[in-house]
Amino acid sequence: MGILAVLSVLSLAAPVRASAREVPKDAKVFLNTLSNSLAAVAEVTKPSVVNVSTTTTVNVQESPFGEFFNDPFFRKFFGNQFNHPEQRRKYKSSALGSGVIVSADGYILTNYHVIKGAQEIKVILYDGREFTGKVIGDDPPTDIAVLKIEARNLPAIKMGDSRKLKAGDIVLAIGNPFGLNQTVTMGIVSAVGRANVGISSYEDFIQTDAAINPGNSGGALVNADGELVGINTAIFSTSGGYMGIGFAIPSDMANSVSQSIVKHGRVIRSWLGVTVQDLTPELAKSFRIKQEKGALVTDVTRNSPAEAAGFKRGDLIVRFGGNSVDNSLGLRNMVVNTQPGKTVEVQVVRAGKPLTLKVTLRELAAKKEIRKAGYNNVLKGVHVEELTPDIRAGLNIPAEVKGVVVTGISSESPAAEVLLKNDIIQEINRKSILNLGDYEKIVSRIGPSDTVLLLIYRNGDYAYVTITP
Repeated sequence: MGILAVLSVLSLAAPVRASAREVPKDAKVFLNTLSNSLAAVAEVTKPSVVNVSTTTTVNVQESPFGEFFNDPFFRKFFGNQFNHPEQRRKYKSSALGSGVIVSADGYILTNYHVIKGAQEIKVILYDGREFTGKVIGDDPPTDIAVLKIEARNLPAIKMGDSRKLKAGDIVLAIGNPFGLNQTVTMGIVSAVGRANVGISSYEDFIQTDAAINPGNSGGALVNADGELVGINTAIFSTSGGYMGIGFAIPSDMANSVSQSIVKHGRVIRSWLGVTVQDLTPELAKSFRIKQEKGALVTDVTRNSPAEAAGFKRGDLIVRFGGNSVDNSLGLRNMVVNTQPGKTVEVQVVRAGKPLTLKVTLRELAAKKEIRKAGYNNVLKGVHVEELTPDIRAGLNIPAEVKGVVVTGISSESPAAEVLLKNDIIQEINRKSILNLGDYEKIVSRIGPSDTVLLLIYRNGDYAYVTITP
């Protein structure tokens, strides 16, 4: 037998096995410890997260002839001469979201957009029990709503301090994505203090890469101590699914809003009375300011707490109540989260010199809103509000721009294809609009078949637009 044949037989009879490689012991200990820790946090917090199911009745227009007359090919040749009466039918639409139990006697935090317009709300607990949810109150500017169910001894979550969060902290997102109950995903805090996202009026979001999907809205974002640090609110996505960017409302903001709703039936916010903007290198050079951060005062409202305290245009606000002010949005959030009537020390830089002012905050007046009811013209379905200093600061509207701000437009309104949310209406039919009174007076005189000419301010530009019946 040749050597090769012998080696071949030996190879078949006794195969040589490479020694199996093992995970190092210290790595296994670390990973097992991490795994057990995350499982423990999930086990403690999951019972506090509930499923929120809503039912809404919607009106849908239907043609008695189906879609035939709406076919583009048909309309290309015959136009609109065969317009037909449309029938309205009511349908029930269902949606799913999440909520977080914050008290043992049945108070639940969720997003306003989860329960908006709902006629029926069903809350399903971790143990499978079902309750009818009642809306105690809501706050669209922060997208927070408070529900109540009639139950006792519920597993309320422990409230955490969202101000302590840092980029890189491990967090868990708990909710009911796509109706899959009690789903837990892990990630880190990607950033804090995210604003100008376009989700709500008061934005100070926690950004996370923990997977958040449709149905997670209103669920819990918890830290490594099993404490609630955020209410999951929205995702950034081009596909509607998870893309690694999710946003949560900080627990401090959510807790402050919910407590005000439960105690007062509404959200009470404070008012300082200044219009501010972010400090840029160019502005710092022009004002001879050495600081790199702060909120620059561009206007002081007459008869405001700021005027009484001695604020002036050109002041750079650098600290508010002991907390550093990085930008205008940061200042606004500090002000609105402070109780009215409280006296706060505010540090400013004026003409290059530090100065401390004491200001006693007052309650921010409730915004008046003109609703679509009562108007039978092209502006029906257009919701507007006073252009308050708070809104002006949030939208970076210059002081010289006057008018009312568009806060919403019904899809059925003739103005839906012309106006956008946050447009400033300055003129209607060449008549100036300075406040809600002017708007109501002029709009009430517009006929059902009248075409309207508007002067609007949008994204830094002025434009005339027309709305036809």
